[in-house]
Amino acid sequence: MEDYLRRSMERYGESVYRLALCRLRSVPDAEDVCQDVFLRLLRKGDPAWDEERTKAFLLRCAVNRCADLGRQRQRRRESPWEELPDRPAEERDEARALWEAVGQLPPPQRTVIHLHYGEGYATGEIAAILRIPAATVRTRLYRGREKLRELLGGDYEL
Repeated sequence: MEDYLRRSMERYGESVYRLALCRLRSVPDAEDVCQDVFLRLLRKGDPAWDEERTKAFLLRCAVNRCADLGRQRQRRRESPWEELPDRPAEERDEARALWEAVGQLPPPQRTVIHLHYGEGYATGEIAAILRIPAATVRTRLYRGREKLRELLGGDYEL
């Protein structure tokens, strides 16, 4: 079980963290979510699961834990951008503007935008992870993209 946990953390730790950061917009809260999610995997996971099932379980747990934190804590104002890796200033500014705009979306739209563009999931896969109809995922993606275009000046392409 220890090897399974270690492998899962190496493979999916960044995905869980990015999803939590996208949802919560707080580095400490995202780190707490990661820790809680992998503890849950340790208790409820099964080394016999294939990689896709393990990743889906982790992302589903992350979404649930983020929702729990949202209900339990009042949001602290902290910038997730303080830990951006070094990149050229122009690219960093563009990424910051985009993800700050994503952060202004309602949580349901923010989550599907992140899972689709940040993690590369198809709408059917997102629907399975979030346990919602695929049509709802497509609607949230559409509305999220429209809102992002509005926030970013209308001509921004996703």
